[in-house]
Amino acid sequence: MTAAVSNFIASYGLLAVFVLMVGESCGFPFPSEVIMPTAGLLAASGHMNLVLAIVAGAVANLVGSLIAYGVAARFGEPLLLGPGRYIGIRRHHLEIADGWFRRWGLLAVLVGRVLPVIRTYISFPAGLARIDLLRFSILTFVGALPWCAALGIVGYVLGRNYDRISGPLEKGAIAIALLVVIAVVAWYVRGREPARREA
Repeated sequence: MTAAVSNFIASYGLLAVFVLMVGESCGFPFPSEVIMPTAGLLAASGHMNLVLAIVAGAVANLVGSLIAYGVAARFGEPLLLGPGRYIGIRRHHLEIADGWFRRWGLLAVLVGRVLPVIRTYISFPAGLARIDLLRFSILTFVGALPWCAALGIVGYVLGRNYDRISGPLEKGAIAIALLVVIAVVAWYVRGREPARREA
């Protein structure tokens, strides 16, 4: 998935960034943690404008979030948990986002944009609750912009300093890979727990 996303962005530039970030905000498994750093790397090599990439990512997050909000408001959980399962939407995803939303209200829309899992699914409970659309849109964009900027800048800095840091990065590759594996396993186990309780 990571290689396919990176190749798509390398081939289609800002359009790919926009499309993928819209998809991510609609619940598709397109990680912004790959999309935006890849855009930053391309910007560092002169193949993309960093500012435009960041803006495209944030606007795409808003567009995707509005689509997710509208789908949830119009069709509700039957669509999200029915056909939605084919793009990876699960009940426990909605429960996590809904719990966060119920606890923090509109603040969850803002802060949730920089939290893994929650940022992808927070628009669905917001749509189900039909919160004020204007405030939802503003908070979504304000939350998405620094997230996209941070990830894009990380990719840009890595790209600009690759020769200087490539040695330490190679030495630390095993440790990084191990951390990624641990994170994936933890996420998988966490995701399986609701299924066990429902069984």
